[in-house]
Amino acid sequence: MKVFEIRGDWGFDHLQLGTRPEPRPGAGQVLLRMKAASLNYRDLVVPNRGYGAFTGNLPLIPLSDGVGEVIEVGDGVTRVKAGDRVCPCFHQSWIGGAPDLERLTRTLGGPVDGTMAELMCLPADGVVKVAAHLTDEQAATLPCAALTAWSALVTYDNLGPGSRVLVQGTGGVALFALAFAKLAGCHVTVISSSDEKLARAKAMGADFGINYTSTPEWSKASREVTAGRGFDHIVELGGEKTLPQSLRAIRPGGTLSMIGVLSGSALSAPLGLVVTRQVRLQGITVGSRDGFEAMMRAIDQHKLVPVIDRVFAFEELKEAMEQLKRGAHFGKLCIRH
Repeated sequence: MKVFEIRGDWGFDHLQLGTRPEPRPGAGQVLLRMKAASLNYRDLVVPNRGYGAFTGNLPLIPLSDGVGEVIEVGDGVTRVKAGDRVCPCFHQSWIGGAPDLERLTRTLGGPVDGTMAELMCLPADGVVKVAAHLTDEQAATLPCAALTAWSALVTYDNLGPGSRVLVQGTGGVALFALAFAKLAGCHVTVISSSDEKLARAKAMGADFGINYTSTPEWSKASREVTAGRGFDHIVELGGEKTLPQSLRAIRPGGTLSMIGVLSGSALSAPLGLVVTRQVRLQGITVGSRDGFEAMMRAIDQHKLVPVIDRVFAFEELKEAMEQLKRGAHFGKLCIRH
């Protein structure tokens, strides 16, 4: 079967198109013919062994997100059947309950082989059926980006009509957060460096937009949106450079979901604002299969459609990664198998 894999040594120069023997499912496993994949920021970190020992060993098939059709099941499998479309779960061992080291470290795209393969053999417990209205590319965007947003806003918070939410950017997680927050009846503010992207976010339902390039002190402007009260929840995707302003924009007792480190990973923020205002800093690392299935039911009920910026051919993985690095996309970048 055709695969992309990092082999020989770490680094983008060692990400190559190749072949591997076709896998066969054992007891409790399913064999998937992969239909599509999608990219996340994590996929730029893995080739450089950016997660240390938890990145895995070489050769390694990259990418964490995708969708496939079940073409064969092993003995004892009853959750899915041949012909079902399913998404592999990012956390292959996190079915439900609280996270622990084992649940958080068996992740697709490193250390477990990822979705850039024509065929994947996985435990049946590690896949989720896909809503029928979604195309393959749309379904491929869900395992990481969508579930991360769902975990932040639904699993680890209790938002409802009138809650004030701030979302940073217009990438995959951000637009899913916008969509899920609107489903809950929230008032959503989006910040971006592009007026064009802000206009598109407003067309999707965002109530307010702030260009952080023309308004560098966006925390002050965003507090005006809440009449000085502050936001109930901030989806924090920037990290080092955005966290200090997020802490000034969150309300006392509010939740700040730490998800991304796009502007740096060092902690340089006024921690007194966390303590004296009892702010909750909630780290989010995607989510469990139970959370994925709950999210899929909501997506199905509301016929939510993920936003895709561009679809690349299987052989264009490196070009897709370069597009992701540039950060000019709106929504998700996908690969068609």
